[in-house]
Amino acid sequence: MTELLDTSSSAIAAQFLRARRRAGSPAMGMVMTLIFVVDEDEAEDAMGAARTASREHPARVLGVILGDGRGSARVDAEVGIGSGWTGETAMIRLSGEVTRHPESVVLPLLLPDSPVVVWWPTKAPDKPGADPLGRLAQRRITDAAAATRGKSKALLTQCRSYTPGNTDLAWTRITGWRALLAAALDQFPGKVSAASVSAERISPSADLLAAWLSDRLRVTVERKSSAGPGITSVVLTVRNGAIVIDRPDGRLATLSSPGQPDRPVALKRRETAELLGEELRRLDEDDIYADTVRRLTMLHDGARGKSKKS
Repeated sequence: MTELLDTSSSAIAAQFLRARRRAGSPAMGMVMTLIFVVDEDEAEDAMGAARTASREHPARVLGVILGDGRGSARVDAEVGIGSGWTGETAMIRLSGEVTRHPESVVLPLLLPDSPVVVWWPTKAPDKPGADPLGRLAQRRITDAAAATRGKSKALLTQCRSYTPGNTDLAWTRITGWRALLAAALDQFPGKVSAASVSAERISPSADLLAAWLSDRLRVTVERKSSAGPGITSVVLTVRNGAIVIDRPDGRLATLSSPGQPDRPVALKRRETAELLGEELRRLDEDDIYADTVRRLTMLHDGARGKSKKS
């Protein structure tokens, strides 16, 4: 890594070029620009997750640390290639006036004619699509479960501000659950009359799973609390019994279906890097997620209206 102090976008771009020439690889075969926005104490973990995800999706990775907004504008950066990366990386620290206009630094560093993804590993803007960096991207990734406080509120905020291209890793975490439930229902195509989702009391993923089931099955989904970890069970009531997925340990689930023997199913809770890698495979709008966040917002507003009336 090469450290550039009190630098500029053009100097960072020039350092990328010099690093490629030294490596003897003028073309890196990068397929996108991945930008992540973090505080200083979160930067190392975010960079590690981006490094792992970039093995499947070679990218120019730009970490942006927004520092103190007081004082004169300053840009510092650490730039390099290699060392476990399949593309290029720059950790960019902004301070002073430039923290209010980070896109002015990032825009000249975007790969030409390539998709742009912005990821907020922890604290995300209330409206990612209107954020200065979010406006540069085709995909915007948040994580309500990583909010330092108010996880349920953070998810609802993202649902209310949804625009095409938004997603949340709380949604990505339930990919395995959704696939398993869909496969189980294929074997029992009759109507589901009731459903429940059990999880930790505060679980954005469980809230999304309940909303997805409500939207897809058009039934009331009861949200139950458990000791966790994460989502622990889903029950779908069908004509001759119940389809049950039970995962008490966060690793191995048991699928029970009417008239069928119980069978174990791998359903491990995944690390952030794997979740990020999954989202980077999809650069178009996720229509199912869009339907689900609308349903979750509707359910929340309906429950709040009933509470006020009572």
